[in-house]
Amino acid sequence: MKSLRGAFLAIIALVVLCSAASAEERLKMSTTTSTQDSGLLRVLLPPFEKENNVKVDVIAVGTGQALKIGEAGDVDVVFVHARKLEDKFVANGFGVNRRDVMYNDFVIIGPKSDPAGIARAKTAAEALRMIAAKGATFISRGDKSGTHVKEKELWQAAGIQPKGSWYIEAGQGMGPVITMATERQAYTLADRGTYNAYKGTKTDLVINFQGEKGLFNAYGVIAVNPKKFPHVKYDLAMKFIDFVTGPAGQKIIAGYKAHGEPVFFIYKK
Repeated sequence: MKSLRGAFLAIIALVVLCSAASAEERLKMSTTTSTQDSGLLRVLLPPFEKENNVKVDVIAVGTGQALKIGEAGDVDVVFVHARKLEDKFVANGFGVNRRDVMYNDFVIIGPKSDPAGIARAKTAAEALRMIAAKGATFISRGDKSGTHVKEKELWQAAGIQPKGSWYIEAGQGMGPVITMATERQAYTLADRGTYNAYKGTKTDLVINFQGEKGLFNAYGVIAVNPKKFPHVKYDLAMKFIDFVTGPAGQKIIAGYKAHGEPVFFIYKK
């Protein structure tokens, strides 16, 4: 009798657990690879998920593709870094309630030997001209990401249409591109967050050029427009937006470090 009662209680407990699991909501988010490759999402998402009994399903791709996924209504929220593309996304009616989340900057990384001598450059455009003139290997994201958009802006400022065997378009995220550049001892444009997460353990490349105002790299979060896509979980998306831009999320972002160095910075309010 006791064994039957125990089995019955076990079944009841299993049913309760299954019900609890099924009650967990899921939020779909497309985001740039740097939020994932930098390790930020590993510390930022769990507190939000726990507080709201939700699981965030992350699609980490280049910013351009992340926004395209949002344009198709296949996610509830996008978390990206290419302000012009973000503004267009909102202006075209695909997104609402864009908010600033954090920022860092872009850096040009490459071999410690710096074969093109770009450490002497006064601007990022000049650094790229020196790389092209030397024919030093440069790995481009080539994936329409926020980083790729910035890289193309810099080549345009340099007055150069990059092409030739020295210029390689990877079509990959930031992490794999840093790995490829490391293997080939090449230059690449990287966001500081992902580079900080990789340096010393996954790459021996160093920062050859940094600090120019034009290399500012801002991240924004946008809810997918529920009027255009009634099926999206707008209320849940806004909870996420409120979290990452609110005190709890901002504290996590500001406190996150890789190898002892800050990865992202928050705006002063």
